[in-house]
Parts: sequence; structure tokens; C-alpha cells
Amino acid sequence: MFKQISVMKRHPALTMREFIERYESVHAKFGEQLFPEARKYIRRYVHPEPNHLTGEVRELDFDVVMEMWWDSEDAYKAAMARLVSSPLLPALRESGTALFASHAVPAFTVEEYESPLPA
Repeated sequence: MFKQISVMKRHPALTMREFIERYESVHAKFGEQLFPEARKYIRRYVHPEPNHLTGEVRELDFDVVMEMWWDSEDAYKAAMARLVSSPLLPALRESGTALFASHAVPAFTVEEYESPLPA
């Protein structure tokens, strides 16, 4: 499997609850339509916790970690190539403008290694 990840910060006018509701009810639907061949499409909303040593709660630079899983790097690249010519792209951008603090969204792929842990 090949995994793409993006981290995004919510628009400053939105509360976290509003952000989640809008992402799930509107913006996530674009991903579902644009990338039906993706194997997984996951949004992980983050909630800062106190540092266990200092007690300080620091706001993060992002509010959601979005993951899309693909069969291969080639499948990912083909989907991204189709995205730029999709008739849904203007609506996706408009949704993103209302939802995110910026369109400058860090995106990356990951190489994973998993350690077996005792039960």
C-alpha cells in the first residue's frame, strides 16, 4: 500500500466542532467522488493534550491529519493527475477556502515500519 498524508489547519472563523462538521458533511464528499479507487480515506481530528511534564497545552499547527491509501504509487500519481483536470476542482477549492486557514497544505507520503509488540 502507498499512503499520502496532508495536515491542515482550520479557518480561524471556525470552531473545531464547526470545522469537523463542515469537513465531514461537505469537503470529505469531494474526496469520495474524486478518488473512488483509493483504498482508505481517513480524517483524524487532533485535540491538543497537556504536556505530561509541564502541564502546558499548546495549540498545534494543524487540526486534521488526512490520509489516503492507494494500491501503489502509480495509482496515487494517476489520481493526482486526474485531479487537476476534474470539473469538481473549482468547487473543491471553494470549499477549501471556507474550511482551511490556507491552501498551502503540507502533503507527503510515508514509508512505514511496524514493530511487533508483546500482548
